[in-house]
Amino acid sequence: MELEVRHLRALCAIADTGSLHKAARQLGMSQPSLTTQLRRIENALGAELFTRGRTGCRPTPLGRSVLSRARPLVAQMSLLVSETRAAAARADGTRLRIGSTASRALAGWLRRLRQRLHGTDITLHMDVSANALLRAVAAGQLDVAFVHEVEGCPLRVPDGLVQRVLVEREPQFISMARDHPAAAAPVVDIQDLARDRWMVDPTVDGEWDGLRRVLVAAGIDPPVLHADYHTAASLIVVGEAVAPCQPTSGPRDDMAIRPLRDDPLAVRLLLHHHRPAPDTAALYETAYTELAAAYREAALRTATYRQWLLRHDTPLPCAG
Repeated sequence: MELEVRHLRALCAIADTGSLHKAARQLGMSQPSLTTQLRRIENALGAELFTRGRTGCRPTPLGRSVLSRARPLVAQMSLLVSETRAAAARADGTRLRIGSTASRALAGWLRRLRQRLHGTDITLHMDVSANALLRAVAAGQLDVAFVHEVEGCPLRVPDGLVQRVLVEREPQFISMARDHPAAAAPVVDIQDLARDRWMVDPTVDGEWDGLRRVLVAAGIDPPVLHADYHTAASLIVVGEAVAPCQPTSGPRDDMAIRPLRDDPLAVRLLLHHHRPAPDTAALYETAYTELAAAYREAALRTATYRQWLLRHDTPLPCAG
């Protein structure tokens, strides 16, 4: 077996995330496939590159040596690809490569951008990892990244990126079954959820650490299930779990979405891009302006969030 760039990229992803599960999601492949690929790489080299344990994957001394050589090669290949694509984009016309974590504002943002930027090739890359998206912008693989930063868990922002704050503090609501006893109130006390199973996606940067800190501060220790939020929804509607959610979520007939009292869970919504050159400044400004407008639409369309905004006299981002 000859090592290829994709194999080196997989090794770097495992080392960066410290987890086969997280690395597989970052690479867009299944965990069993990545596990098999790692086993083949190690068999080809005749030694283990990572130790596997309950806390994740850690490079062995040999693994660190391999990674020290793999990283520059992967970076150079990424740079070659991004520069080639950028040159092709300049030859073919304007291009805007968007990266984003999940958001209800996305559909409106894309619609607005296509209306404003006629002739621009607009692409979207989704990722659960905000840090992965920021690295992609820094590497020239994306032009802008719309991400959320969990309160108390700062993102690792590469040097050279501009950060624009869309929302300084967006509260995270709680989703539960429609017939959950706490759903009868317009605002839920976290103590009323102390015996519920909480679900969280540990592959979302900062999500588990942020939730754990809030639960500890509230003095409760509920059972926690680790799963993606698509799986969570099917369990929430039948009363098997509750989970944090974006305030722009819903409405749904089979699920109740409520604010938490005193808003202990929150995120910051950010847009990152390179420092604008004269030929990109207007493009980045349009991206931010239309994102702000799309977010306002999504927020005001959701009755529960709209009422929260009125109660707290919280301004929405300016759309221009």
